[in-house]
Amino acid sequence: QVQLVESGGGLVQPGGSLRLSCAASGFTLDYSAMGWFRQAPGKEREGVSCISSSDGNTHYADSVKGRFTISRDIDQNTVFLQMNGLKPEDTAVYYCGLDIYCSGPPQTEYRYWGQGTQVTVSS
Repeated sequence: QVQLVESGGGLVQPGGSLRLSCAASGFTLDYSAMGWFRQAPGKEREGVSCISSSDGNTHYADSVKGRFTISRDIDQNTVFLQMNGLKPEDTAVYYCGLDIYCSGPPQTEYRYWGQGTQVTVSS
């Protein structure tokens, strides 16, 4: 059974930083792409970033380029999202996803996803 467990969300002031983590388990090696998408109230789901372990390629949404960095620990089956320069518009529930491929721009749909972690950017 595939499980994805996110952590690291919270409340941060504008300009601050957070690091999200997502630990995956129970999947086959076919699923080599992991990423993040977010959902804010009243807004469409947005693909944030994804990374492919097969070639190391990464993709970012234009809204987070230069501020967010995705990385992956293949041995630990964990993906991270370092978020710097956070803005109020980054407020959303962030979900970790697992799939066979990683696309650019980052996809909003994944074969498997976690329960989400809330990120709130507010003064």
